[in-house]
Amino acid sequence: MSERTATPDVTRAEICVLACAEAWRGAGEILASPMGTVPAIGARLAKLTFAPDLLLTDGEALLIADVPALGAKSEVTEGWLPYRQHLAMVTGGKRHVMMGASQIDRYGNQNISCIGDWKQPTRQLLGVRGAPVNTLNNPTSYWVPKHSTRVFVAQVDMVCGVGYDRAAAAGPSATRFHRIPRVVTDLAVLDFETPDRSLRVASLHPGVSAARVREVTGFPLAIADDVPYTREPTAAELHLIREVIDPTGLRDREVRA
Repeated sequence: MSERTATPDVTRAEICVLACAEAWRGAGEILASPMGTVPAIGARLAKLTFAPDLLLTDGEALLIADVPALGAKSEVTEGWLPYRQHLAMVTGGKRHVMMGASQIDRYGNQNISCIGDWKQPTRQLLGVRGAPVNTLNNPTSYWVPKHSTRVFVAQVDMVCGVGYDRAAAAGPSATRFHRIPRVVTDLAVLDFETPDRSLRVASLHPGVSAARVREVTGFPLAIADDVPYTREPTAAELHLIREVIDPTGLRDREVRA
């Protein structure tokens, strides 16, 4: 396929924002839990456009009815969501979280805990946190701001988020609600819509070649010859991103392409 560049006025960060927003398209009345600047902008964009029923929080314990700019205080509270109720939403599947990944393999096993042998790691990271419960109980997508072989590895050093192969091996109790809708990076959108539930490229961001994505992925990656390019934001969506949700341009600090 011939390589297509992005519209000159559209940045890679804005394409990534829209790609993250699309994770919540058609989600209905569920809680969005975006982790990271670009996913947070994406969730707000989804709420203001094609996912109006999406629930957002102030990052602590309040459900908010408005969509403030990043860093701004919400002015309309519509509910109270203490930690115990948040956990109940997680186990009930009424939440779609977009987490980060220090490592991720071809089946979606994710690591945010440590690098190296877990008995004596060379790097200590966040820890397992809620990744196992997230992946086994509600849709979990991932955001990777820098696509590289350090992140996309043949085998993760420790499994935190559960991938498709391990969920299948654990049986019906693990697969019942397990779903990883998409992985968004600064180069592409990936999903697991393959016969063996391994990663494939669903779309390339404009200006990115298939060869480039393969070069920075640490395992064989399915990329169709006719793989599409990621949709660019419309003029209305760009207005919301630039003037309403992220007027200070924090998105460009996370994605610098």
